[in-house]
Amino acid sequence: MEYRSGRMGRVFMVRFDDGDDFLAGMRQVIIKEDIRCAWFWVIGGLREAGAVIGPKEPVMPPEPVWAEVAGARETLGSGSILRDGEEPKIHLHAALGDHGETLTACIRRGTKTYLVLEVCILEINDLDASRPWFPEGGFHRLTFS
Repeated sequence: MEYRSGRMGRVFMVRFDDGDDFLAGMRQVIIKEDIRCAWFWVIGGLREAGAVIGPKEPVMPPEPVWAEVAGARETLGSGSILRDGEEPKIHLHAALGDHGETLTACIRRGTKTYLVLEVCILEINDLDASRPWFPEGGFHRLTFS
């Protein structure tokens, strides 16, 4: 285990409307506002998403099992924003509900909003953290400088 402390910086509220590409929009906000380190929460709906629902086997590096989500899904999630160099890295885990059935996944691509998504981003200052590629694990890992 490793940890550091920081201070809360700016707070952003973002609304995504029906059909908006959620991940692309988040990336736009991150770049425009030069967000380097943050935590965020999302609530609302997704109609499409490419998501990892687990590893095929519990080994490193893992082979991801993908699911393509289609149709209206209630969405509640939490994630982090860090950088790999200058490249923003969004790490979002969310519960996606459909008529009482819930899929919990790591949301990674192809996101389209259903009706509305509301996002609260809390910037973290004075914390030297990034998400570089971790070859042993086969993923981008939270790293402290």
